[in-house]
Amino acid sequence: MEQAKQAIEKFFSKIEKLTKVQRLSICVITLFVIIGGFSYFSYWPKYKRIKAYRNECKQLEAKLVTAKKNAAQIDKFRKKMDKKKLQFKIVMRALPEKKEIPSLISSISRSGLDAGLKFPLFEPKSDNVKGFYAEIPVSIKLIGTYHNVAVFFDKVSRLHRIVNIEDIKMSAGKSSKQSASMLNISCKAVTYRFIDATEQVKQQKNKKK
Repeated sequence: MEQAKQAIEKFFSKIEKLTKVQRLSICVITLFVIIGGFSYFSYWPKYKRIKAYRNECKQLEAKLVTAKKNAAQIDKFRKKMDKKKLQFKIVMRALPEKKEIPSLISSISRSGLDAGLKFPLFEPKSDNVKGFYAEIPVSIKLIGTYHNVAVFFDKVSRLHRIVNIEDIKMSAGKSSKQSASMLNISCKAVTYRFIDATEQVKQQKNKKK
């Protein structure tokens, strides 16, 4: 203890012998050492962590802004989704199932007969598969007046299922003074049916074979 006391006294006596400039330099150096040590071992690690937290906070704020925008538009997206679902249901209702095809073809034929047309040809063709649906064409030849044909097309357009009339060709038929001019018409009626997932798989297997 005594030795430590003596050592301290010697240290201060040496300092007292130094000039004022030297003593001031020692104080400044000591102060810098203390500040540097504090900065390196205490302040700098905390500063780096604070900086990392700030960057993370900015990223979270940006995500929060995006989430708020999406949340504000979610009702809009839901309405669009509901609208698309409704449109899909309407389209699906317009596509007959396989078991309905014979009755639909009969409805097309009956529409022509009700319109006063004659059918020299009414021939359903094989299905033309196109992904999730298939086209079902029917080759048709008609004989009747222009008015009869217009009535027939109108009746077909009012059927509860989708039926398109394509490749219409007309030529003059027999006519007389007592009756209106007759027309010979050839056309193709095309309806469609939905193909479910099971049938799609079967169709793909058949194509591979």
